[in-house]
Amino acid sequence: MKSILKTAAALLALAALPAQAQAPADFYKGRTIQVIVGYGPGGGYDVYARVLARYFGKYMPGNPQVVVQNMPGAGSLVAANYLYNVAAKDGTAFGAFARNIPLIAVLGGNASIKYDPRKYTWLGSASSYEEDAYLMWVRKDAKVKSLADIQKPGGDPVVLGGTGEGATGNDVPIILREALGLNIKQIVGYPDSNALFLAIERKEVDGRTTDLSSVRTNRPEYLKPDSYMTTFMQFGRATRHPDFPNVPTARELARDDKSRALIELTELPYVLSRPYVAPPGVPADRAAALQKAFMDTWKDPELLAEAEKLGIGITPIDGKAVLALIDKIAATPQAQLDRVRALLDEGKGAK
Repeated sequence: MKSILKTAAALLALAALPAQAQAPADFYKGRTIQVIVGYGPGGGYDVYARVLARYFGKYMPGNPQVVVQNMPGAGSLVAANYLYNVAAKDGTAFGAFARNIPLIAVLGGNASIKYDPRKYTWLGSASSYEEDAYLMWVRKDAKVKSLADIQKPGGDPVVLGGTGEGATGNDVPIILREALGLNIKQIVGYPDSNALFLAIERKEVDGRTTDLSSVRTNRPEYLKPDSYMTTFMQFGRATRHPDFPNVPTARELARDDKSRALIELTELPYVLSRPYVAPPGVPADRAAALQKAFMDTWKDPELLAEAEKLGIGITPIDGKAVLALIDKIAATPQAQLDRVRALLDEGKGAK
């Protein structure tokens, strides 16, 4: 009788073990991983995510299926909040949001932020921006013809398009206007990157600021010698991109040390240019599997060949490097953080 009771007790104990005791290969076999992208289809973040999704399952234990779901809104803040608070915490969901999502959380003062960037399960970033640049693209038939034109006091402004609150494409012009004295007018509220490209084609705006990688993928005609677009300056880089040796960086144009410090602080997020996170609380063994697969996937020869055809740079960094960068942002003197927050609040019309 005692033997039977012991056996029954052992079986009950096994049945009561939490799901996370299951080996990752057993857990993921036959399952689907959802990749949430904080922007609409066709933009740079979406392109990177879809390339990743095509190969990621091959490097995960159990070889799960991987699908992409777009969740645009508020410059990817909707997706950031969803990944932190709503998405499954069992290792079947991760996603990508704007590179400045950690920065705006560190700055504070935004009631819409419902996450702590340090508490995500960080997978890493697909790009450290070594092969990319954030460029100001302007139509050649706009009223302003050069960077010198928008540096003139009282001259015509360059009209740039932007998306929702918190989007990098909105924040960078605000910083450039403050640090460099550029005459920039913004029209914001476009739903996604494709809508912005169409706005330029329809001449609703003169141009926009966006990644070189996004242009290579979505509007390669911008890069042709006879293009109707030109570039005024580049951001997010300490040195000029080799493909744009005659286009100055924001740091070069800084008027003084204070302006340069402002630019350098707001350029820090570009090192985690294509960030990926899973929700907080993912079981440790599954988190480790996701993190390893993330780094291994970006080494896949077929993926790299596809990325080269698309014109997107693959220079990944891991989650530890991302967390170190967030700590570096948080260690910035409070006065500088307060100044950046005040500028971005002004750009949103905050009182």
